Amino acid sequence: MNYNGTLLPEDHTIFSANNRAFRYGDGIFETMLYKDGEIRFLDFHIERLQQSMQRLELESSGKFDTYFFKGAADELIRKNNMLGQRVRVRLSVFREGDGLYTPDSNRPSYIFQVQRLEEPQRDKKNGLIIDLYTENKKPFGDLSDLKSNNALIYVLAGLYKKKFDYDDVLILNQEGFLCEALTSNIFVYFEKALYTPALNQGCIAGVMRRVVMDIAEAEGIPVIEAQISPEIMKKADEIFCTNAIQGIQWVMGYKQKRYFNKISRILQDRLATWTYDKEGSL
Repeated sequence: MNYNGTLLPEDHTIFSANNRAFRYGDGIFETMLYKDGEIRFLDFHIERLQQSMQRLELESSGKFDTYFFKGAADELIRKNNMLGQRVRVRLSVFREGDGLYTPDSNRPSYIFQVQRLEEPQRDKKNGLIIDLYTENKKPFGDLSDLKSNNALIYVLAGLYKKKFDYDDVLILNQEGFLCEALTSNIFVYFEKALYTPALNQGCIAGVMRRVVMDIAEAEGIPVIEAQISPEIMKKADEIFCTNAIQGIQWVMGYKQKRYFNKISRILQDRLATWTYDKEGSL
């Protein structure tokens, strides 16, 4: 791993019990896909990270730029003998220093980690089998779109998924509307339009969510960010999940309901070659 610019074994102890990420969840992270020698949609990850740091009043957000990401990721991937492979890259950024709830510093520390990924199975015949996680709901507010270290709702949802052996579960917000999946944003295709929970519904502002919305627009598929009742799952034509690592994963079934994967397959095919120019345009 890379801890503040120093390469160390991942099992090396790097901070004490006073660490703010441990004590208060005082940090954020980015999870990215490295393939074909680069981080996919890097500009969007950088934009989200810098904006998140500014919102949390962490200093030096401009340090985490393209040069920083590419240099740190390339060095760590070479060190771990992962060149030419698909790699999950995770950057955690947290506040340094002591203090109770009120910090005595706004300086950031960071940790880069990499993990080798298996090659995806192209054109899976079977999609995901999902369920609704209703035991706890995600509260929404001005910070709920951040990829923060505050992840208890996802931990508990993950335990539910594991207990009942689902491929994924959908999380509801505090008002009982659809929010997101365990590690993904969600899209619902219904009556020839693509719906996704609006950011004010508590979902993470996903990079792949943003990309998929751009692709759908280019394909002439209407996209509506909305408050979505879970009742739509009984009527929807398609449901799929999106994140930076897996891309687009179509949902095959929820209880007795079965879904198509026509739209998700179109978007998945476009995603394979989707690029942006330096200004973020198509």
